[in-house]
Amino acid sequence: MTLWSARTGDTSVDPAVAGFLRADDTELLPYDCAGTRIHAERLQLAGVLSDAELSEINARLEEIADAGASLLEPTDEDVHSAIERLLGPVGRKIHAGRSRNDQVVTAFRLYVEDAARQAAAATSQLASTLVDRADAEADTVMPGYTHLQRAQPVTMGHHLLAWCEMLLRDRARFELAAEHAARLPLGAGALAGSTLPLPTSDGQLPNSLDAVADRDFALDYLYAAACLFVHLSRMGEEIILWVTSEFGFARLPEHAATGSSMMPQKLNPDVAELTRAKAGAAIGRLTGLLATLKALPLAYNLDLQEDKPPVFAARKDVSQALAAFTVLVRGLEFDAEQLRAAAADPLMLATDAAEALVAGGVPFRDAHEQVAGSVRDGSFAAPGDAEQSAAARRAPGPGDVAAAVTAMRERLARGTTTS
Repeated sequence: MTLWSARTGDTSVDPAVAGFLRADDTELLPYDCAGTRIHAERLQLAGVLSDAELSEINARLEEIADAGASLLEPTDEDVHSAIERLLGPVGRKIHAGRSRNDQVVTAFRLYVEDAARQAAAATSQLASTLVDRADAEADTVMPGYTHLQRAQPVTMGHHLLAWCEMLLRDRARFELAAEHAARLPLGAGALAGSTLPLPTSDGQLPNSLDAVADRDFALDYLYAAACLFVHLSRMGEEIILWVTSEFGFARLPEHAATGSSMMPQKLNPDVAELTRAKAGAAIGRLTGLLATLKALPLAYNLDLQEDKPPVFAARKDVSQALAAFTVLVRGLEFDAEQLRAAAADPLMLATDAAEALVAGGVPFRDAHEQVAGSVRDGSFAAPGDAEQSAAARRAPGPGDVAAAVTAMRERLARGTTTS
């Protein structure tokens, strides 16, 4: 029996219609239990539930949350109706003063808040792993690139810290998404609140129409996930290049790579490749929900049932990708000699030569033209070596990676994106 079957009487919904309309929302079960517990406390304060009934409900909700999906039945319309059924006779009282409209979004907000905080912690863990690798490779000189062509010398430590900067911004976006989700729409009812004397909850949203209809918090989470995957994809692309024979800058850890079913020599960077591919799905989920929301009138429409699948999928991908990527970067072996040989290209010191002329009083444009002419004529002489060049470039350049590592560790501990 559905929660609304009293309206249609003996008329049964066609199975094809019921199957199409049914939400796959099992992941919300523990969060709906948490939201129902909050609502039950409000009902007790309003005099709708007795102390004994509240105790019974709380105990039963704990059992339901612990047992999880094993208690669900095919006849349950969704997890919300299942919880009401599982509460037994007292469950017939629990829906007073609320609608599935505010019930669903309450559980969904709790879910998104948890998912966002979990993602922030995992992002921080990957960043911490990268900081450790940057510390170890602080003085490992390598080419820096623009247009994927050798440009100027940097160090591997400096490069890995650039990845950390991306991740700190990602962590901040997940934390903001959690903050935005941590508001309660309970009391909004279907769209206009309730005539019952329900108390105001901490963090309660001020407008019942918006409380029911808002899904910005889900967009915030999906945006944070999309940005994270864009960054992981960029990192993955560089790892894929570095481990090729053509670059030879790094070697894959065998416990974070796969082989070929046909070619015995192969070791493939599948973690980086699959992460790169999943960036497309992450972007698609964000744009998909944006398109779903773009023309919805207030307050609730069943279109909003489509808010959860992209978030459920994003949470799984974010969790798995961050865990696998952390293993990958922890086990990468950098080839310092190959990196140093690539950084020894004297042409990468052309800017240093121009700046040396500037330091002697030559206008930069004249210095640029003079050095460019010597490069074109094949008479360019490098003023030093790659190590000297990298060391001479102070913050925000690669000149003092040790200090940058210390600062990054402090920022990670403080939970801030700024230095």
